[in-house]
Amino acid sequence: MPGSGEETSDQSDGGSRRVKGFFREVGIVVLAALVLSVVMRTFFVQAFYVPSQSMEDTLLPNDRILASKISTRLSGVDRGEVVVFKDPGGWLTTPKLSPNPVQSVLEFLGLLPSSSGDDLVKRVIGVAGDRVQCCDPQGRIVLNGVSLDEPYIKPGVRTDQVEFDVIVPPDNVFVMGDNRAESADSRYHLQANDGGVPVGNVVGRVILKIWPLSQISTIGTPSVFEQPSVRNSVGSGTAAPGQTPG
Repeated sequence: MPGSGEETSDQSDGGSRRVKGFFREVGIVVLAALVLSVVMRTFFVQAFYVPSQSMEDTLLPNDRILASKISTRLSGVDRGEVVVFKDPGGWLTTPKLSPNPVQSVLEFLGLLPSSSGDDLVKRVIGVAGDRVQCCDPQGRIVLNGVSLDEPYIKPGVRTDQVEFDVIVPPDNVFVMGDNRAESADSRYHLQANDGGVPVGNVVGRVILKIWPLSQISTIGTPSVFEQPSVRNSVGSGTAAPGQTPG
């Protein structure tokens, strides 16, 4: 029939344009999703592996957690929070592992938890101006003159492995693991900055355990740190990046 070749050609061209348009739209959606993932990872939340047993039983080795960066940037770091922070120097003794290129890309995009090897996870016991001591006659940590009953500590584990009495320096936090017997925390680095971790090293506050799926749970701040007497220190309040509480 006259014109049938032209109609077939037009239909073929139209189908080709639809296929190209479909793949173009899919590409735009994927690219937007990747950009959003990078933005979320950079400014809002980031996933991490728990590297050791120092936070048992709150967090177990190889648990996956989410750390909120935005809350730390807006409201600083407060007592009782579980935080991810960069090694201040000399805290980590194991060699840093280099991820393969594919893993590095997926971590950058936020599709895999960070495994940089220089991240630590501990609980903030004191902020700038707080007096932290070990220990009272019952072996409890004393914060601003108040003996802490710490329900999050791993059952059966003592907390008095190291005796100390420090004032947390400005723009720093004093951190300890919940599994005190297996945590090389601020207590073991008193010779540098009285064991303080610079607030600028804090990546974010741990808000959620996301793996294993059977143990998904939020990570909150224990009520023991809300006592008015505990919060009454020289620099009472929260430690904000680059700012001494007061």
